[in-house]
Amino acid sequence: MENIASLVGLNTVWVLIAAFLVFFMQAGFGMVEAGFIRSKNTCNILTKNFLDFCMASIGFFMFGYAIMFGQGNGFMGLEGWFLFGAESAADIPLSAFWLFQAAFCGAAATIVAGGMAERMNFKAYLMYSFLISSIVYPIIGHWIWGGGWLASLNFADFAGSTVVHLTGGFAALIGTIILKPRIGKYNPDGSANAIAGHNIPLASLGVFILWFGWFGFNPGSTLGVGDGSLIGLIAINTNLAAASGGIMAMITVWRMFGKPDLSMSMNGSLAGLVAITAPCAFVEPWAAIVIGGIGGVLVVLAVVMLDKLHIDDPVGAFPVHGVNGVWGTLAIGIFGKQSMGVANNGLIYGGGFTQLGIQFLGAAAVAIFTVIVMGGIFKFIDKTVGLRVSEEKEIKGLDIEEHGMESYSGFQIFTSE
Repeated sequence: MENIASLVGLNTVWVLIAAFLVFFMQAGFGMVEAGFIRSKNTCNILTKNFLDFCMASIGFFMFGYAIMFGQGNGFMGLEGWFLFGAESAADIPLSAFWLFQAAFCGAAATIVAGGMAERMNFKAYLMYSFLISSIVYPIIGHWIWGGGWLASLNFADFAGSTVVHLTGGFAALIGTIILKPRIGKYNPDGSANAIAGHNIPLASLGVFILWFGWFGFNPGSTLGVGDGSLIGLIAINTNLAAASGGIMAMITVWRMFGKPDLSMSMNGSLAGLVAITAPCAFVEPWAAIVIGGIGGVLVVLAVVMLDKLHIDDPVGAFPVHGVNGVWGTLAIGIFGKQSMGVANNGLIYGGGFTQLGIQFLGAAAVAIFTVIVMGGIFKFIDKTVGLRVSEEKEIKGLDIEEHGMESYSGFQIFTSE
């Protein structure tokens, strides 16, 4: 009994440390998004990131955990509101498991902030943040991690390429389409104008924080220490995919546009991290390099595609999280090994299209559900409080207009006439 208690204690500490790392990713998201937008909207995007975790914490406590992990049906849980009568879905205390899952919930919600940056009404954002955290994200989480209908089909997503990133990425896509592009992004002839981010060093810091936090996101999803071998495998796969994604994005953008663009390289590493999140425990390290590398190429192509479609995503939320959430989900059906925990061998190991078909079904179901439900939520918000700020506010900047403060006060340059 003493050994069992010690193991539970060790597992609890490990999951809490991982939860703290995932929480720290909120700072990473904030720095990336702030760096990639204009200085006049920096305070606004950071406020949204800050309130995202506040909203996620309360919403996931009140409703989200019950919907995601409570006893219910294949669609959603129906017990454990406000954690009353709730039980842990892992061999650790409920409080530790809840905190880890709440941190994931906050990450999914904050992805959308970047795609809808620089023109979304702050009140509307708060409404969105609470609704996705307390209802939409938990329903999808129940399907896959809470014993729902996709789990019963042997759908696999170890750490959240589908649950977190695909959900957040497709919510960002539909929100960005409904919100429409920023003023001045596209010319009458259809050509796009580059609206440069104001602080690439800040964005770089954010990417490093996210990369660091991902060592809690993926390895922490073991929900226990075991003998340490699985944690080690997941950590190396996570790192290799990020490195490969950064390299391949740099090569791709260099060949396409003649310069090794730093911002695209950084998004390449994030794309590799998103792509390896689902298969991180089910593939060998060489496969992680391939998965991450393909993710790095995909993110560049997706950014170019969105510009051609006149979809204005200031930080690349959909190319990074949506596109590579899908790719990472499908990668299990190609590179996954039954001996490593997948129900069926992937395509290259002679498993045929069985697991790949299951993965495709799951990715399509989550994408369609997210687009329909979040599209309805955004339309409802638009009809009630208004989704977009006025043209005057957008031109002046949301920091002053929405929050009455500047991110960089005292730096104005005055000239006498």
